[in-house]
Amino acid sequence: MVSIEVISAFIGLVLTLMVFSYLIGDNLLFRVAVYLFIGVASGYAAAVIVEDVLLAKFQSLPLNDPAQLLIGLIPFFLAATLLAKLSPRLSWMGNFAMAVLVGVGAATAVGGALAGTLIPQAQASMEALNSPSLFGLVEGGVMLTGTILTLVYFQFGAKRAADGSVRRNSIFEALAWLGRIIIAVTFGVLFAGVYMAALTAMIERLSSMFNFVRSVLGL
Repeated sequence: MVSIEVISAFIGLVLTLMVFSYLIGDNLLFRVAVYLFIGVASGYAAAVIVEDVLLAKFQSLPLNDPAQLLIGLIPFFLAATLLAKLSPRLSWMGNFAMAVLVGVGAATAVGGALAGTLIPQAQASMEALNSPSLFGLVEGGVMLTGTILTLVYFQFGAKRAADGSVRRNSIFEALAWLGRIIIAVTFGVLFAGVYMAALTAMIERLSSMFNFVRSVLGL
């Protein structure tokens, strides 16, 4: 009797080959594999939302406290009004819920950027200058300089010159040029990291395929 591990490995082998078929061009096998991945991911996400969000929220509703129950039902009411967006005639009913969703999302993104990125980056840049070693001071200086140059690049204040053209201050323009180099290097490093991660995943899949074929052939 064939074990479930062998069946799973065979399905993984077939799907991997279907994805690799894109190397010879867009084809039906690749599209079927992509549709399967998207369908499985969407189904899994929907199941997680229903199980861990909706049902968990319903079960935690305080049925004995009418005031708290009413407050707990507000998110479900707003979510229900969003379904009205499916109908052009009733789409206005979901405008308030959409406004709340966008507003809360924007506030969360801004707060997260400040508390999770900008402030920690500034603190790390300043704390690095307190290092007792020369290497630590140089590293801290490079981090602080790179941070300042990157922020200067996104400073778009300009004045109108005598000839009518709009130009930034020459000092800011030079600093912004250096900041652009810092950003380019950063994106290059990030791209290299993503490429290495993808290459590692591909090597792992090829190794799994090779080991599966060897086990089937008894080698």
